[in-house]
Amino acid sequence: MFEDIRLSAAIAAGKAAGLASRVLGRGGGTTLPGVVARRLDPSVLRRLATRLPDGTVIVAGTNGKTTTTRMLASILEVDGRRVLHNRAGANLLSGLTSTVLDGASLRGKLGAQIGLFETDEAALPDVLGETLPRLVLLHNLFRDQLDRYGEVDTIARKWRVALEQLPATSTVLLNADDPATADLGMGLRAQVQYYGLEDTRHGGGATNMADSQFCQRCGAPYHYSTTFYAHIGHYTCPGCGHSRPAPQFRLERLELDGTQASRLLITYPGGALDFTLPLPGLYNALNALAAIAATIKLGAKPAAARNTLERFSAAFGRIERIDAGGQPLFIALIKNPVGASETVRMLTQASAVAQPTTDDQSTIRPQPSALSPQPSALFQPPAPGLDLLIAINDRHADGTDVSWLWDADFEQLAGSARQVLVSGTRAEDMALRLKYAGVDPTRIGVEPTLAAALDQALAQLPADQTLYTLPTYTAMLELRQELVRRGWARPFWED
Repeated sequence: MFEDIRLSAAIAAGKAAGLASRVLGRGGGTTLPGVVARRLDPSVLRRLATRLPDGTVIVAGTNGKTTTTRMLASILEVDGRRVLHNRAGANLLSGLTSTVLDGASLRGKLGAQIGLFETDEAALPDVLGETLPRLVLLHNLFRDQLDRYGEVDTIARKWRVALEQLPATSTVLLNADDPATADLGMGLRAQVQYYGLEDTRHGGGATNMADSQFCQRCGAPYHYSTTFYAHIGHYTCPGCGHSRPAPQFRLERLELDGTQASRLLITYPGGALDFTLPLPGLYNALNALAAIAATIKLGAKPAAARNTLERFSAAFGRIERIDAGGQPLFIALIKNPVGASETVRMLTQASAVAQPTTDDQSTIRPQPSALSPQPSALFQPPAPGLDLLIAINDRHADGTDVSWLWDADFEQLAGSARQVLVSGTRAEDMALRLKYAGVDPTRIGVEPTLAAALDQALAQLPADQTLYTLPTYTAMLELRQELVRRGWARPFWED
C-alpha cells in the first residue's frame, strides 16, 4: 500500500512540474517531470514500464536514433498500436520518465500498449536495466562528445555488459555494417538479428574517420571490400576470419535523389518492399531500413511500414524544411564528424547534380520514379553553389570539445559554397576551419548572434535559392525558438 501511495505521489508531483514548466514558458515539460518524480520514487520508470502490455522498445546509436524512432512510432500507430514515445527527444532517464508520466493516470494506469524510447548512448545501460525491453535497436557508434562519452570502445564495453543481462525473450537488432555494433551480438542470451546495406554502388573508398578499425577478437585491422562512410561497410578480419554478419533485413537497392528523396528496395525473410522515402541521404535510407526491420520484428504489417514511410517527415531540426517568410530554409543537425561529413556530402552532391552540363559532358543523374514526391515551388533542388548558415555551440549538450570540427570533411565545401555565414559560441573556430578546408575566405562571414546571423543570411540569399542551415544541438534549439518567435515554425514539443 505504501509503495502505491509513493508511486501516485511521484506521478502527481511530476505532472504538476510539467504543467508549471509549460505555463511559465520554461519549455515543454519534457525533462523536469521525470527529475521531480524520480526524487520521490526512484523506481517510477521501472514500475510503470512493466505495465505496458506489449513491453518497451529501446533505440540507441550515435547518429539516426531520433529519426528512426520517429519512423518506428509512425509505423506502429498506422498499424493500430497505441504508442508511448519520447517524441520531443528527451532521451536521458529523466526524459523517458517524463514520457511515461505523461501517459499515466495518477493511479499509474497507462493508456498505451507499447513504449518506444530513443536513448542517449551513455544512458543506455541504465535504461535497459529499468525498462527490461522487448526489443533493442542499436544503430552505430561514432566519436561524439568525447568529454561526455569517452571513446567508442568505452561505450561499446558498457553496452555489452548491459546487453548480456537481457533475457532470451528480448531481441537485439544490430547494424551489420558497423563492426563496433555488430560485434555486440556475439554470445548474448537475447535473440540477435542484423540489418545492412547491400548496394555497393554507394561505397566511397577509404576514410580517415574510421572509429572501429580493429577486430575485437584478435586486434588485426579490418579489411574493407566496400566502405560506405567512416567505418560503415563490408569488412573481414584477415587475422582470424571474423567478418560482417549476414543481415536478415537488407537494403538491396538505393537510388538517391539529391536533397529531395530516395528510392529503396528492402528485402526481409518472406518478402520485399519497394518505396520512395521523402527524405534525402544515405543515412536516412539506413534509418528507414532499421525502422522497417524493427516494426516487422514487432509484428507490424509490412504494408503499414511502406505506406507510412512514403509520407514521412523528419523530426524537428533533422532535415526540416521551413518557409522563412517566403524564403526556403533547410535545417540539418550536425553534431559529430561523421554526421557533419555525410550532411555536407549530401548537399554538395546535390549541388553538383544541379550544375548545368555541356553537350560533351555526361552526368549521372538520379531518375525519380513516378511515385517520387514532387518538390514544391518553394523547395527546389539547389542551383550551383550553396548558401550556408553554420551555427556551432560548445554548450554541455553539444559537447564542450569542438576539436571534432577538424575531423569532419568540410573540404567538400571548397568550390561548392557560394557564401557561408558562421554563428554560435564557436563561430570563429568554424570560420577558421572553413578557411583551412579551402573555402574562399571572401565567401565566409562571421556573426556570433544567431538571430542576427539568420537575418543577414536571409537578406543576402539569392532569389529562388535555399538557405542550408547546419547547427549543433543547442544552436538548433535556439534557431527553432527564433523561428517560432517569428511565426515560421511550431514549438518542438508540438511537432
